[in-house]
Amino acid sequence: MRAIQNGVLILPNADGHFTAQEGLVLCYDERITNILPAAEFHAADAEMVIDAAGAYVAPGFLNVHIHGCDGADTMDEDADALRRIAAFQARTGVTSLLPTTMTCAFDAVERALVRIRRAMNADGTGARVLGAHMEGPFISPAKKGAQDEQYILPPAFAKIAPYADVIKIITIAPEMLTEEDFIAQCRTHGIIVSLGHTAADYETARAAITDGAAHITHLCNAMTGLNHRCPGVLGAALDSDANCELIVDNVHVHPAMQRIIYAAKRGAHIIPITDSLRACGLGDGVSELGGQKVFVKGTLATLADGTIAGSVLCLNHGLSIFRENTGASIPAVVETATRTPAEELGVYDRLGSLTVGKYADIAIFDEQFRIHRTVIGGQDCF
Repeated sequence: MRAIQNGVLILPNADGHFTAQEGLVLCYDERITNILPAAEFHAADAEMVIDAAGAYVAPGFLNVHIHGCDGADTMDEDADALRRIAAFQARTGVTSLLPTTMTCAFDAVERALVRIRRAMNADGTGARVLGAHMEGPFISPAKKGAQDEQYILPPAFAKIAPYADVIKIITIAPEMLTEEDFIAQCRTHGIIVSLGHTAADYETARAAITDGAAHITHLCNAMTGLNHRCPGVLGAALDSDANCELIVDNVHVHPAMQRIIYAAKRGAHIIPITDSLRACGLGDGVSELGGQKVFVKGTLATLADGTIAGSVLCLNHGLSIFRENTGASIPAVVETATRTPAEELGVYDRLGSLTVGKYADIAIFDEQFRIHRTVIGGQDCF
């Protein structure tokens, strides 16, 4: 048994929302075994006692939209790419992730899904691979962003049915639907339908949400915006309980807009993401996305024509930015990156909070979300 003491634990209260609690010791093996007052803890009973020295002790973060980092990309044919991504993510406090595909030749997407399936069932030393976020090819050419238009396809459930066990979230443009039951079939097979890369109007987006599309891909980006006469996809997202991804790097979404969204969603149904590229963690220079050159300078990653091509954001840094922009408490920010995605993915019974019986997936960090230690399944990963 191991233990963490002298930390500020981020724990769910009676109504499930997270609060900061001091004077407690967290005990764990592969799973959390006990949370007890410091006065009742006997250090001699533990094989290792970690002194958090006043830092926050929280559930590890979930990153539900990440293409790559550390020079590796989900679409890489290299079998080692997912391991590198998972290992790097652990350094940022992420303990679970959904490697995210992009619009490429469909057979390349299929091969990526097969690799992700293997990673889901493999023992690793980095973040857990819970499944895939399939972003494209079922998107709108008008809002393709950095996706390759030549590979865009109309949504067809038969194409993804063999991978229903792998795909946890699928991004679609609802105006591209030709199968009336596409959303229903996805839901039946446990796939979360997300609206993104879409030129839909408010009414079309709202109808899709009503039909069961419960998620929005990188809110504000690659979608119709908010206008007082044409509320667009953004308006439909804010006017619903759909969980909204937000790239919190201050490049994709203005700080004031982050604050407005947080208020409009009443602090709930927001999931911070990175949408990061292989260039994440490598510094300035030239990188690659789906065969296209990407130019990275500081926090900005663009194609040659200036199109924003994803981010180079680490999630812990994004959470710090989001907290500063919104004024939300640290427990509230942590909840958006843990409980909210874990509940949506149906894994909150075993991940997403510091609760006895759940996996010991833990992030220890300071007030700026600088990571001191990451624990996954009771083992130190950073």
